[in-house]
Amino acid sequence: MKNDAEFKEILREFLQENRLSQTAFAENVGVKQSQVCEWLKGKAKPSYDLLKQIALAYNISADYFLGIVDSY
Repeated sequence: MKNDAEFKEILREFLQENRLSQTAFAENVGVKQSQVCEWLKGKAKPSYDLLKQIALAYNISADYFLGIVDSY
């Protein structure tokens, strides 16, 4: 289980596995690329509402991005 992984690590892995650029991910979620960059640097984390948007945009349980489950 990934529960020791931080959001930035989970997001980086998700982007790599799905061959997504920060820009494409940001557009799909409805945020600016600079916001995704801040998340990847660990300087910020998405709010509850943004985490929900991410999960809905990719049809993935928020549990994956929270590190509760290993797969999406």
